Amino acid sequence: MMRLKEFTSESLGEKYFFVKHPSGLNIYLYPKKNYKSSYAILGVNYGSIDAKFKTKSKGITEVPSGIAHYLEHKLFEGEKGDAFESYAKTGASANAYTSFDKTAYLFSCSDKFQESLEVLLDFVQSPYFTEKNVEKERGIIAQEIKMYEDNPDWCVYCNLLSAMYKNHPVKLNIAGTVESITQITPEYLYECYGAFYNLNNMSLCIAGNIDTDETMATIDKNLKYSKAFDTERILPEEPLEIAKKEIIQNLDIGSPIFQLGFKENSNNYKANEKDLVCISIILKTLTSKASPMYEKLLNLGLINTSSFDCEYMETPGMSAIIFGGESNDPYRAADVIRDEIEKIHINGISEEKFNWAKKALYGENVGGLNSVSSLANSLFNASLSNREIFKYINSICEVSLDDVNSKIQNILKTELSALSIVKPQ
Repeated sequence: MMRLKEFTSESLGEKYFFVKHPSGLNIYLYPKKNYKSSYAILGVNYGSIDAKFKTKSKGITEVPSGIAHYLEHKLFEGEKGDAFESYAKTGASANAYTSFDKTAYLFSCSDKFQESLEVLLDFVQSPYFTEKNVEKERGIIAQEIKMYEDNPDWCVYCNLLSAMYKNHPVKLNIAGTVESITQITPEYLYECYGAFYNLNNMSLCIAGNIDTDETMATIDKNLKYSKAFDTERILPEEPLEIAKKEIIQNLDIGSPIFQLGFKENSNNYKANEKDLVCISIILKTLTSKASPMYEKLLNLGLINTSSFDCEYMETPGMSAIIFGGESNDPYRAADVIRDEIEKIHINGISEEKFNWAKKALYGENVGGLNSVSSLANSLFNASLSNREIFKYINSICEVSLDDVNSKIQNILKTELSALSIVKPQ
């Protein structure tokens, strides 16, 4: 029996387990006794930005844009049948997604967890690509691409990334283009699968009403051993300056939407748990409904309460902070945001606002421990970024006002901001 490493939070009375399986797979188990449901994610450190990579056997390889997403679609259709049909027999609800830097296959269930876990481990490890089934998927994905091209929220987001980034492939559509997917072949899919779908490059994260010993027995029985992982992600050097100040697009929508992004200098730096806490506190202080920026935007009629939001996004080689929502005057809304950011750069955050944001952030994260889907996703994201979820929660308690105000000076540079607007025809 393999020895599981235990991660414990004494203050929260919570624990989970980790083991590096002999097959190479990183396994995280978070048992939640007395919970009715369970949630599992099997994910790979591979996404749309990985269209160029290097292996020892072949050297540098370039593949068509959108292939990671295409591969995600095709894995469900194996030689033994459709994985969704297998899930239907166990009663599990299954899904998958591809992002810029990862691909994940997941399911949730309240019964027959071990049977559903066997389905997950089987089809993700059993690629089956033929000329016929690859061609069949081409039209489906082309329609998906066209659908997103008409989605204003997706367009304003993709346009913003194109404005901020000159070289980084994050500016390219995750699903590729209608033209690029015509180049995808079974040979390309097998090559990318072999390069990235190595258990040493993957994580299995499970949370919920599970028996640890039984779950490990199921995993042991269904894993195929992987050779050493030797694939290197190749990303271009990204200059600090933005590509364009603004991008405007017209679509058939009722009112304009905008996103204002602030590019960060992250070519050779990965934020740690403390960095993320500082950024979260800063964004809460800026955008809470009691903040001067939010009140000013609302009082001037520049935003509405339902759509305005902000986020911190990161993938290897890039990170950015993004504000956005609906606005009848996106330019003025962007000016107000930049002005308030300049003020916070000069004055910092007050102790009162810091303490409020810190408590709110702590409450949100502790509350997330009661959701099996939130837990499994947090474990998966942490596994790919070499972070630990209890360390992040502890950092919320430990971070100081000086830490936060010092962080402000290094982020949200207005000269590195770009504006994306989608407005009515």
